Amino acid sequence: MTGNHSIQAPAQPAVELDEPTWRFCAAPMMDWTDRHCRFFLRQMSRHTRLYTEMVTTGALLHGDVARHLDYHPDEHPVALQLGGCDPAALAQCARMAEDWGYDEVNLNCGCPSDRVQGGGFGACLMREPQRVAECVAAMRASCTLPVTVKCRIGVDDCDDDTFLDAFITPIAEAGCEVFIVHARKAWLQGLSPKENREIPPLNYARVRQLKQARPDLRIVLNGGLATVGDAAEQLAGFDGVMLGRAAYDNPWLLADVDPLCFGTPAPVTSRREVLERMRDYIAQAHADGTPVAAITRHMLGLYRGQPRGRAFRRLLGESARSPDATAALIDDAIALLYPQNRTAEPFSAQPQENKATA
Repeated sequence: MTGNHSIQAPAQPAVELDEPTWRFCAAPMMDWTDRHCRFFLRQMSRHTRLYTEMVTTGALLHGDVARHLDYHPDEHPVALQLGGCDPAALAQCARMAEDWGYDEVNLNCGCPSDRVQGGGFGACLMREPQRVAECVAAMRASCTLPVTVKCRIGVDDCDDDTFLDAFITPIAEAGCEVFIVHARKAWLQGLSPKENREIPPLNYARVRQLKQARPDLRIVLNGGLATVGDAAEQLAGFDGVMLGRAAYDNPWLLADVDPLCFGTPAPVTSRREVLERMRDYIAQAHADGTPVAAITRHMLGLYRGQPRGRAFRRLLGESARSPDATAALIDDAIALLYPQNRTAEPFSAQPQENKATA
């Protein structure tokens, strides 16, 4: 990046971007990665592949389609993640994803929540690889988009290489070429979704073994990656990496993605530039009826670990809830962060990736 950012583009040639790439992905996160979150994250990386929060087939087939599928054109590449287990319903939803212009449709086979298990999908589908294969085949027959699967390395006591291979093989035979693998198994009983992201031990070796055994597949590593630097180091052994909560809690991490992972310049050189872009977006969305807080709630971590970061978080977190809040709130934030309206960053723009909020 330019300016006072210390990360420089790697010496190797830029990654070829004419074909779909999963080199760096931002994970689907329920209640978080809505369209406003995705637009915000896009400001810091042109090439990160963004994912919707999981949308169930029932919500699409019987609910407000536009609410679930609308997105800003700048979000591309963007993937729709589906939750479901009925091949016909998933096929219909995959066709909808293509009609709405998504770049990928992803099947969730990794979520361990009780609600998802009650619907017969998510991580419990890892016990039914043939059903998943039928779902993938139906989805591929209904659209031309890449159909991908996000899964775990195992569930409960089914926790070895043989189990993972038995899951992957029929799904790959059904035409799935991209697997995003969270390198933890899931406990279907006894752990909350949050605990399932933290307590089962990471096992990168198993995912690496999968990639070595199946070089014909694209394997994307997910789980436990805390920084873009950590993720970039893993690209030597995988086709891509995926960050979730780390990128959401400290979104400025993504400003390093394009230089480190794609060999291209970052789209911004400062957090202030992100704020100014978001001000225009908020103004338009608010004019269309979107509450300001629905957007700014995703921006609270932008100044994580920076001077005045806590005051920024408090300003956006409290003032945006006022019914009178407008995009002018961003001007208030800029005035708070940049006294005397200085245009330069008043502190290092280098992400403080492992510091607590100031």
